[in-house]
Amino acid sequence: MSEGTTLDGLEVEKVQHRKIPLKEILKRGLLITIGAIIMSVGLEIFLVPNNVIDGGIVGISIMLSHVTGIKLGLFIFLLNIPFFFIGYKQIGKTFALSTLYGIVVLSISTSFLHPVPAFTQDILLATLFGGIVLGIGVGMVIRYGGTLDGTEVLAILASKKLPFSVGEIIMFMNLFILGSAGFVFSWDRAMYSLLAYYVAYKVIDITIKGLDESKSVWIISENYLKVGDAILHRLGRGVTYLNGEGAFSGDDKKVIFCVINRLEEAKLKDIVVEHDPTAFLAIADIAEVRGGRFKKQSIH
Repeated sequence: MSEGTTLDGLEVEKVQHRKIPLKEILKRGLLITIGAIIMSVGLEIFLVPNNVIDGGIVGISIMLSHVTGIKLGLFIFLLNIPFFFIGYKQIGKTFALSTLYGIVVLSISTSFLHPVPAFTQDILLATLFGGIVLGIGVGMVIRYGGTLDGTEVLAILASKKLPFSVGEIIMFMNLFILGSAGFVFSWDRAMYSLLAYYVAYKVIDITIKGLDESKSVWIISENYLKVGDAILHRLGRGVTYLNGEGAFSGDDKKVIFCVINRLEEAKLKDIVVEHDPTAFLAIADIAEVRGGRFKKQSIH
């Protein structure tokens, strides 16, 4: 028999990890593939030929590729590898594998698209449309449980030790990276790079709901103990059980409340559906989180 913990006098079975259905894995894989290819189009067809860069590891890779003449895809893959291992240990297996797969597809796609001529030599059009296409691709990958840039993983981990949010850390790193384009290319290209990054950021916001790092989650389920325990053990997030009452039925209800970051949203939905497909689930953006025990617990 599995070990259990006691909550309000009830025995709760220790949560066992369950495999994601093959259909869901194939769906995620397909959409992450499409997202990574779309991002590579934004890079190789619009931005890179016009010496405009993106933020993060991709931006560093573009500059290194320009200076050394080595293919962009190789730098994107090699520079992201350390963050894959960090993500695997600290954030989760599903997220890390989705990220690795997306990065591999992105690296291969940029290599195939590199010989294709740019759609336009107009720098402003290339910047705007490159940012739009880039944002769509990145947004799709994030929406289905991965990321295409290791700096986001680094920012999530750094935010646990620094008095800054994930968004603030990412912004600081990207301002430094995008500003460096002025030394590698020219200062007008650095300004166009900032514009492309801003456009991409806004398009990501449209592509996926919940670009904010923190989200509040409300769950009403008859299996609240199993759902809550799964969130605690598999996401490392603390949960709070609230007492509620159905206005129509008058029945007592247990409401699960917790706060997660946006990269954990897909996994949380899987947990809820896995334990109670009929559960009521509401997820909302949070502008700021302070106090309490929001920081993710270590799972051993």
